Amino acid sequence: MFKIGRVSHFYDKLGVAIVELDGTLSVGDKIKFVRGGEDLFEDIVESIQIEHKKVDSAGKGSVIGLKTNEVVREGAEVFRAS
Repeated sequence: MFKIGRVSHFYDKLGVAIVELDGTLSVGDKIKFVRGGEDLFEDIVESIQIEHKKVDSAGKGSVIGLKTNEVVREGAEVFRAS
């Protein structure tokens, strides 16, 4: 697994995590959320937004909005799953 970012905020009503990227992420990637060394859940990236605009991928240093299928809390780490 390769760490690609960290959740800085989660919007409950929208089901959107704000993720600060340390690596590259693209629509279609399989990701895993981990918090405190505990695996939370895996997800497939269906949508990425930067500044409310849809993009197909984002790179290191970007702050993105990421739709998730489950609730994830601030501080969770995001990994690319194999």
